[in-house]
Amino acid sequence: MQSLADSLEKAGVLSKGESYYWQGYANYQMGQRELAEYFWQESMRITEKSTDANDLFYYAKSASYLTSQLCRYAEYAAALHTALPIINRLEKIHCDSTSEYTNLLIFAGCSQMYFDKNDTTAIKTLERAYQMHKDRIKQKQSKTAYRDAVAGIVNIAYITVYTKGYDKGIFWTDRMSNLLKEYQKLFPKDEEYIDKQWARYYIFRATALEGLGHHHKAEKAYQAYLNKKFSNTTEGLTNASDFLTVAKRWDEAVASYRTIMAYLKEELDVYSLDNIQRYLLKKYRAHQMLNQQDSINQTARQICEVLDSAIIKNRHLDASELHSIHVRDMEILEGEARSARQRQIYTILVVGILIIAFSIYSLIRYRANKKLRKAHNELKVAYDQLEETTTIKERMESELRIARDIQMSMVPSTFPLYPGLAMYASMTPAREVGGDLYGYLLYDQKLYFVVGDVSGKGVPASLFMAQATRLFQTLAKQGMTPAEICTRINDALSGEDNEGSMFVTMFLGLLDLQTGHLAFCNAGHNPPILGGGDNGGDFIPMKPNAPIGVLPGLEFIGEEIESIKGRPLFIYTDGLNEAENPALEQYGDNRLLEFLRNCSYESAQQVIETITADIERHRDGAEPNDDLTMMI
Repeated sequence: MQSLADSLEKAGVLSKGESYYWQGYANYQMGQRELAEYFWQESMRITEKSTDANDLFYYAKSASYLTSQLCRYAEYAAALHTALPIINRLEKIHCDSTSEYTNLLIFAGCSQMYFDKNDTTAIKTLERAYQMHKDRIKQKQSKTAYRDAVAGIVNIAYITVYTKGYDKGIFWTDRMSNLLKEYQKLFPKDEEYIDKQWARYYIFRATALEGLGHHHKAEKAYQAYLNKKFSNTTEGLTNASDFLTVAKRWDEAVASYRTIMAYLKEELDVYSLDNIQRYLLKKYRAHQMLNQQDSINQTARQICEVLDSAIIKNRHLDASELHSIHVRDMEILEGEARSARQRQIYTILVVGILIIAFSIYSLIRYRANKKLRKAHNELKVAYDQLEETTTIKERMESELRIARDIQMSMVPSTFPLYPGLAMYASMTPAREVGGDLYGYLLYDQKLYFVVGDVSGKGVPASLFMAQATRLFQTLAKQGMTPAEICTRINDALSGEDNEGSMFVTMFLGLLDLQTGHLAFCNAGHNPPILGGGDNGGDFIPMKPNAPIGVLPGLEFIGEEIESIKGRPLFIYTDGLNEAENPALEQYGDNRLLEFLRNCSYESAQQVIETITADIERHRDGAEPNDDLTMMI
């Protein structure tokens, strides 16, 4: 297909924009992502300012496929950046009634919803796209019209479930069900397609119902999914694993990942970064939730064994595709150079073949060739530098992305279910990896909990965070007081071994779940806020302690509160009160205190999510300046 498109363009049968679209599509089918994106971008660049109907068709089509691929790899910011300007241009030139335009609306809406599942603009965009699909079906009840509409709703249902907008997931799966019933009635012989789409409907619906706590209905939908042939495919098993993870059915999730990797045994002989992230990290997480230490260690070793080869493989694939792009660009340059020389010769022949004209032509040709050779050499050097820089950058990004997944798996995502106790926490690193930490340990009727903030950011801070987290878990299991734990952690992390002079502030508490008695030690950390009282909540007054890791041999002072029964306790890092907006104004202690005094406290998770939204409103688009961790 690629060769044919290139030949037809050179023969003048296809326009450049149309040829580049088909070459992009060919590379997409061959799994060559970089080349596919290159040709689609070139097609868009060539046809961008054209008013020809054929050019505009392939302009929109290239944009649709490019945005689709960016969404497929979860690059939603890039997808949004690509789709929005093209949507605006198509609207201005009144080309906003095609299926490609409708697809761009869906991809833009899904990308917006990834960043904010309650974004009203995204909801309106997706609703508009859905109505356009319905109108197209009303005009012509064809397979293509129905399939386009189903594909769009599948994308919407997936993003609503993926972003935990489970109520919206139910809404869109209802619409998907209505479309499938109509399609099945009109085209009953299309059995394989119908089976696949019903399977998708049931698994999305099961996940949404499980997320809403409707376990019986979710199980019923899941059993219906298992009855579909599609559920036994690799993609089907992956969808099932996502549901089992939401349902916290870790035994079944582990079994599912084993089956997936058995199906993909030949493909997984050489792991890609995508496979590590899609299968091995999720399998590691499932074993961790089951506390299967041998399996955790085995999976971790497997990740370590295949990571280097996966990074090298990714680098070679990128280098190969960059080389192909380089060769294509050189062909274009050489073609333009040939055209330039032909125009020169034609002009000289028209003027004549006088000796003086021939001399001038020879001189011009010599200089042109010299410049061309120089440009060729400079371009080759630039491409070599670009290839090396891109390879290093992408390797670092891949390693940091995997490090972030591993780090996030070290902090708990589930919290104890104990009568009278509501607990929730969240951590958002400012970079790929961060230095904040939180954790807890529950045994008998005692609850240890900790929130900490390591100095600095990035990989060094994340390693120091991992040490502090491990020490907290080890010492808490020995039944020590918070002050004793802080003293022991300080001894372990300070002194000559701490070459980077790093330290960690920490608030560590021990709560008696029967009496409400709270023993705590604050090692240089922000004072927590205790709700209730005459003012409806205040910062806890406490004795000063140095941060952990500053000086060896310090004895940390502990304190206690007789009872905090019936009162919310909120602990956080300074990424909250020091969050800045574009004018460099901080969120501040007063705003935090006022917010918590007026909070409804419907649930622990609701408080964290509500204050997170308030911080985002204050930031008003500014980048986070520090890691943010909260526990209530």
